[in-house]
Amino acid sequence: MKKLASAVSMIAASALVLSACGSGGDSSSNYLACMVSDSGGWDDQSFNQSGKEGLENAVKNLGIEEKDAESQGDADFKPNVDNMVQAGCNLTFGVGFLLEDTIQEAAEANPDLNFALIDSTFSDADGKPVTIDNAKAVVFNTAEAAYLAGYVAAATSESGKVGTFGGIQIPSVTIFMDGFADGVDKFNEENKKDVKLLGWNKEKQDGSFSGDFENQGQGQELTKQLISQGADVIMPVAGPVGLGAAAAAKEAGDVNLVWVDSDGYESTEYGDIILTSVVKQISQAVEDTIKEGTEDNFSNEPYVGTLENEGVGLAPYHDFEDKVPEDVKKKVEDLKKQIVDGSLVVESESTPK
Repeated sequence: MKKLASAVSMIAASALVLSACGSGGDSSSNYLACMVSDSGGWDDQSFNQSGKEGLENAVKNLGIEEKDAESQGDADFKPNVDNMVQAGCNLTFGVGFLLEDTIQEAAEANPDLNFALIDSTFSDADGKPVTIDNAKAVVFNTAEAAYLAGYVAAATSESGKVGTFGGIQIPSVTIFMDGFADGVDKFNEENKKDVKLLGWNKEKQDGSFSGDFENQGQGQELTKQLISQGADVIMPVAGPVGLGAAAAAKEAGDVNLVWVDSDGYESTEYGDIILTSVVKQISQAVEDTIKEGTEDNFSNEPYVGTLENEGVGLAPYHDFEDKVPEDVKKKVEDLKKQIVDGSLVVESESTPK
């Protein structure tokens, strides 16, 4: 396999979980949109859940029919996608970078059906980008929003140390960490401070990873390590593993989190310790892609979420609204405007093209 999926293969295949729902809205519609999760599952309070919400919104708002399959491990990817092909799904989404190989193979083998991949582009055996007529990449330049989060994290840290860790070292994870690192650096540069970032070295592309997107205990342990080193604001980029981080931060009592993918204040039970969230509008991108399909306008042109098109963004501060200084809020808005107008470019080797 070209991607890192082989590195996280499970020894035995898990049971296939396949479900189907009837149409909503216009019951005469016979457009079938389908979705396969990665191993995080639909209730990951992160990117899988956001993708599923987009599918459910399309059922409600567009009158389509849907099927979904929840993967327990990467051994489920191929059988789950094969089931969608056999069901004749007009459009099948794979949620997550780890489904790249499976979705690409299915698209190439079934040119009469459409496919979409969330959080990854397509590539050949050498890792070079390829275009597939019936497959769309749905990707997000989260470095832009994570840059803003890094600035806020550094500005609100009382210990002078912030931290981050990832699930697996793949582009859709490290792009968050790169942006976060640059945001911390920006705060230091402008305020003559020396807030340290623990857990990630952007220049060396080296840092802390839990090894998967499921083991919350590992997320808890990594977070405790960062806390023991002095970090008081931490950004876990690890799907459900982030819930372990939240438990550790809550236990510490004086540590806050930056959530990712969804607005963690709304999607988790840890809103009171979530400073802000780096949000990807996966749900809207899924619904928009399905709408294109129902209108016979499906395109293989990649969707790239940015601050400019509001495909990524920084969530409200919620309970921290009165705790984030007004000058910091103003500076974050200024930085956002600079990124949108192109005068400030946030760079990451994982930036989607």
